[in-house]
Amino acid sequence: MMSTETVFESGDQPCIRLEPLKSTHLPGKSTPTGGSCADFTDSSPKATANGLHDIEDRILRITGYYGYNPGYSSHRREDGSESHAETPGSETSMESQSFHTCANTALKVLGGLLMVLCVSSSWVGTTQVVKLTFQSFSCPFFISWFSSNWNILIFPIYYSGHVVTTREKQTPIQKFRECSKLFGEDGMTLKLFVKRTAPFSILWTLTNYLYLLALKKLTATDVSALYCCHKAFVFLLSWIVLKDRFMGVRIVAAIMAITGIVMMAYADGFHGDSFVGVALAVGSASTSALYKVLFKMFLGSANLGEVAHFLSTMGFFNLIFISCVPLILYFTRVEHWGSLSSLPWGYMCGLAGLWLVFNILVHVGVVLTYPILISIGTLLSVPGNAAVDLLKHEVIFSVVRLAATCIICLGFLLMLLPEEWDSVTLRFLATIADKKSEDHGEELTDSSTHTRSRSRANGTVSIPLA
Repeated sequence: MMSTETVFESGDQPCIRLEPLKSTHLPGKSTPTGGSCADFTDSSPKATANGLHDIEDRILRITGYYGYNPGYSSHRREDGSESHAETPGSETSMESQSFHTCANTALKVLGGLLMVLCVSSSWVGTTQVVKLTFQSFSCPFFISWFSSNWNILIFPIYYSGHVVTTREKQTPIQKFRECSKLFGEDGMTLKLFVKRTAPFSILWTLTNYLYLLALKKLTATDVSALYCCHKAFVFLLSWIVLKDRFMGVRIVAAIMAITGIVMMAYADGFHGDSFVGVALAVGSASTSALYKVLFKMFLGSANLGEVAHFLSTMGFFNLIFISCVPLILYFTRVEHWGSLSSLPWGYMCGLAGLWLVFNILVHVGVVLTYPILISIGTLLSVPGNAAVDLLKHEVIFSVVRLAATCIICLGFLLMLLPEEWDSVTLRFLATIADKKSEDHGEELTDSSTHTRSRSRANGTVSIPLA
């Protein structure tokens, strides 16, 4: 049977197709000659199939079959499956593409986890080696100066990686001059060298020196927890100086960090080495935050090569201009040591190497992975140092110190929330609610379909009311 829509569109006389009888002719009647109706005896299988399909569509529409679309009967589903099966190459390409996507995502996740582990391990190792070095050599500024000189090696390490990973080879001088554009179009001059490097080098030295002084007064766990407050200080300075976006949740995180600092200072009373150590650790976090804000203000658009060049330049500045400070401290007996052969060079070189690895991972990891992973690695140094202090040094933590450490770490985690965290959370909750409603609707549909099947089995048809 041919559909009536097709007949009317042709503009001919409408007629009704009937299944022909076997060579039976009614007397006195002739076969219609008008219109475009096909011969009854030569009706093609396709027309008969269409008639059966139209009847199936009407039955599905009357019975209210769930998910029914007009014109989407079984033969079209079969045709669609056949046409889909006719293109196995597209399925193979889609499967390979999805496999490569999953593989890249897995590699990126594994690389990020490895980066977090390396950052945390290097920072825990640096802090613990400092504590070991102080047992035989208690000169924090000399240790800080000696470790900062190793920053000179950062640019040669970057150039070695550049030569290995790129096809376009450049000489070290050419690459150094290319990265010197960070100081201006004319490159690096003596005036720009002192003007741009001196403030950052001084802040770098102060951060390390205050951190080492705090380790002489407090445990490694307390100092690493207090140093995590630098994230809150960075937000406050960026909000004031750089006019960054105001976020209420980060204000709450900053208040939590300040609360943790006060609790840490109150743990042993506001007196003695504990209070001085807390002040030194907070000072180290403050200078670190100021360094990062100034770096973002003046060198925020620097690439990896320019950052490596800048850190090596700070190492040269530290070697040339700050070398006089250890000598002054030596002759004034503030930091006095014996002969050079009596110094614990093994501990000092190990400390400087771990500090160098940490600085490289922090700056390179931002490019290779996500900045949030570097922050998480720094935060994980707190439980890492706590495990070492508890198992090796048998340190007993008071309840107040543990509560202060937990509050500071929680505030640090709140600082890691993205700027659009509220809208993302609302969309996520809305998606969950929609999924639950869809699952509930599918359950109701399955139950109604089961009821219809039972009614059909009993010889009845349920017709839904409009």
